[in-house]
Amino acid sequence: MTRKKKATMLGMLITLGIVYGDIGTSPLYVMNAIIADAGSVGALSPDYIIGSVSLIFWTLMILTTIKYVVLAMQADNNGEGGIFALYALVRRRGAWLAIPALIGGAALLADGTLTPAVTVTTALEGLKGQTFGRFVFSNNQTVVLVITTGVLLALFLIQRFGTAKIGNAFGPIMFLWFLFLGVAGLSHMSGHLEILKALSPVYAIKILFSPENKVGIFLLGSIFLATTGAEALYSDMGHVGKGNIYATWPFVYVMLMLNYFGQGAWLIAHYQDAAYANLTTMNPFYEMLGTGMRPYAIILATAAAIIASQALITGSYTLVHEAVGLKFLPRMAIKHPSSERSQIYIAFVNWFLCLVTLSVVWFFRTSKAMEAAYGLAITVTMLMTTLLLYEFLAMHIKRAMAALVAGFFGLIETVFLIASLVKFLHGGYITLFIMLLILAMMVVWYFGNKVREHYQDESEYVVLTDYLDQLTALAADDTIPTYTTNLVYMTKVKPGYRLKRSTLYSILDKRPKRAKVYWFVTVNETDKPVEMRYTVDMLHTRNVISVQIYLGFRMSQHVNVYIRKIINDLLSAKVIDPQTPKYTTVKNRNVGDFKFVIIREQAQNLMATENIPGWQRRLIGGRLWLQNVTTSPANWYGLEFSNVVEEVVPLFISVPRTVAFSKHQIMNAKAFKLRAKNQPIQTETEIINPKEDPE
Repeated sequence: MTRKKKATMLGMLITLGIVYGDIGTSPLYVMNAIIADAGSVGALSPDYIIGSVSLIFWTLMILTTIKYVVLAMQADNNGEGGIFALYALVRRRGAWLAIPALIGGAALLADGTLTPAVTVTTALEGLKGQTFGRFVFSNNQTVVLVITTGVLLALFLIQRFGTAKIGNAFGPIMFLWFLFLGVAGLSHMSGHLEILKALSPVYAIKILFSPENKVGIFLLGSIFLATTGAEALYSDMGHVGKGNIYATWPFVYVMLMLNYFGQGAWLIAHYQDAAYANLTTMNPFYEMLGTGMRPYAIILATAAAIIASQALITGSYTLVHEAVGLKFLPRMAIKHPSSERSQIYIAFVNWFLCLVTLSVVWFFRTSKAMEAAYGLAITVTMLMTTLLLYEFLAMHIKRAMAALVAGFFGLIETVFLIASLVKFLHGGYITLFIMLLILAMMVVWYFGNKVREHYQDESEYVVLTDYLDQLTALAADDTIPTYTTNLVYMTKVKPGYRLKRSTLYSILDKRPKRAKVYWFVTVNETDKPVEMRYTVDMLHTRNVISVQIYLGFRMSQHVNVYIRKIINDLLSAKVIDPQTPKYTTVKNRNVGDFKFVIIREQAQNLMATENIPGWQRRLIGGRLWLQNVTTSPANWYGLEFSNVVEEVVPLFISVPRTVAFSKHQIMNAKAFKLRAKNQPIQTETEIINPKEDPE
């Protein structure tokens, strides 16, 4: 664990804009969902309202404050948080821990597609029937949907240009938003201070079993919406530092609860009003504001909803980037649209989110319908985080105590999951379908790779040091034309200098590739998020070099930049020979030309591997298919503008194939000649030595 970074005023302001978008917009729709559970506004009662607000208060206290802010944030990976950072901390404690990490990550990505849809739609629905001068806004929901679509589409379109400058304004806006929430709620509490009874957990427990609560335990499905941003709070820790979250969360918590108290007090005062009694849906957040204040509230709420959506989008990029680094997802093209190191852009993720979010908007059409489906998958993520958190706690305290703490949160989250299952019938199946789609991709990629590595036995590998004499001789052989100055193979050199046989075959057998220096580069993803270091093994030569580059799972893989840095370091140390080119347009250039070789495996002989069960062959085949349809290795390693050669080899070079003859006959030469006079002998033969030529 790392020490808490000191909070600063600027850091706290930035934290308000980055971390709390999701949880900070929950007052827009939580009470609306609670009213829907009651059936209508007229079906409410003071006890039902007080009990519901009490459930919100204690849910935020137990899950958000105690579990995430106090406990989970201690499980930081060099300052980074989130389910994948937590997994990276504990994965050495058991291979099974990959399963909750995969499920939790897939659920978090899937449920996040509803966040922009719910928040922006809810905010803009406040426009219905509003008067702006002489203009009266339409009550037609389709108009709201069109505006919502325009806002969200614009938001996704600007991602590729970077949002660092826009993000500078997020903090002040969210500060105003939380201040507005607190003041608006406080101004409506004075007439009904009995709402403060909600501070007692007794009312939270009583309402779950009260006959006034017609949905029973399933009320928790709506209550859970108040804490859906807790996982995002933990994930964003690396962007702002835990010290700033510790300093800002009390302010955010108080402002949120003041608003919930205010909405509850307003409902106690007006639930019997004839104008509201028969309404099955109503947003008390907007209704409790005066007509003069409401337009400003709508503008501020829309801005907060956009900020929440922006936080979700950038958070998804980070989550996918971490998943790629941990080999949970295929490689994807990652760009840095601004000078901010933490800001990345992944086009595939951006447009996937855009398509799903806009589909959700038009499929559900109203915020009420979206709320009914929202939150199911995120309960799964919270449970998976608790499982990983148990292993982390067991590293620092007695296992029995860790089980007790994790069991407490796990029990509460299981109850929330059961309560949220009713959402499946109201559209939650959509997010679960998206979750299963993402999870299937993760499973195929991760476990397909594990199975592939299991079956690639020692016959697929050679020892690099056994070929040093040949490589040194080839570099000095003037009878062979120079292929390049620096020949770089993106391969994996394992302990004992073992590497794929296909790598040495490419240099020595296909057509000897003469180079001044042979580089064998291994890129290792580490458990630390922003680590960047390398080691060099000269192998007692001056021109055969094994390089191990260690990059954190949040670092970009621009290998060409790293290699140039390493070469300059080695030239400065005078451990490799000078490479100053004879002809060049670059002044004082001291590094020669490069050629990068990437060997790509194909499964053309996969079905011939009879010793591999069918389901495992399909798993490996799926993994290779994903590898071929996603980002190319050249783009992944930042080599799109470099001289790259891609060579294709079979997945299993040494897989034997047998040829069965229906009849075996041995004859001497005289018998063969005699038989040949009478009738021709037709044979089909296939001479295969799999240890020879992989082509």
